Amino acid sequence: MDFTDMLKMRRSVYALDKKLPISKEQVFDIISKATEYVPDAFNMKSQRVLVITGDKNKDFWNGVYDVLVRVSGENLSRDRTDSFMAGYGTILYFYDRDTVDEYKKNFSLYANNFDNWAMQSNAMLQFAIWTAFATIGVGASLQHYNPIIDDMVRKLFNVPENWVLVAQMPFGGVAVKPEEKQSEDVAQRIKVVE
Repeated sequence: MDFTDMLKMRRSVYALDKKLPISKEQVFDIISKATEYVPDAFNMKSQRVLVITGDKNKDFWNGVYDVLVRVSGENLSRDRTDSFMAGYGTILYFYDRDTVDEYKKNFSLYANNFDNWAMQSNAMLQFAIWTAFATIGVGASLQHYNPIIDDMVRKLFNVPENWVLVAQMPFGGVAVKPEEKQSEDVAQRIKVVE
């Protein structure tokens, strides 16, 4: 399989179940290795990952739903959060604000860039894990309920104050495959200068 095939396989999978196609240890190994090897500017190692499974995954998505209802003031459908809760687990992606601030201080010439670089590194980590999951049949999607869920996450999982929540990735077995992605003419988005 070449890299283009891997890119094509990476899709948002919303219909998840708890049946992983590989062992949970292999899933955790992918997360661990990606966290170790995905680059970060100045090698600052700003990414932080919290993997939740079992009852904690259920508590998390129930908490997300409760926050959404409280913030919106409406009785919302549980379809979306329940579909994520049906998966095996969720990866919560963070960056460490203290690490970023230390690099700002130590490399003041580049201080204005470190927040962006931390977010870029986090995005690469999300993409690496998501793509690796797709190649082994683990479904996932990327969600962004932060910042409205930040306080709930801190309380529920005792997350350090310096960890800044970036995204949430529910994952699990693929209960329903997503529809085929339509090709596009990317020539309008690419410019080559020789």
